[in-house]
Amino acid sequence: MSTKNLSAEKRMRQDEKRRIRNKGVKTAIRTAAKKVLAASEKKDVATAKEALADMIKKIDTAAGKGIVKKNTAARKKSRMQKLVNRLGV
Repeated sequence: MSTKNLSAEKRMRQDEKRRIRNKGVKTAIRTAAKKVLAASEKKDVATAKEALADMIKKIDTAAGKGIVKKNTAARKKSRMQKLVNRLGV
């Protein structure tokens, strides 16, 4: 085997580990968003704010690590914040 093949195989192993890790983070973000939506549908302001804070934390962490793009993170946070703000009105 040449060193090119070895490095390509290592790169594939690394990519697979990262793919699985990133998938878990994205899934956690979607789950957190669903909790915000569920609380807002029930008109439960306290639970919605708590779920929103959790979702924002997860999105910011993912954006910082480059798992989701900065603008995507900002858009998701903005839409959920608007949803929760409408509950208080």
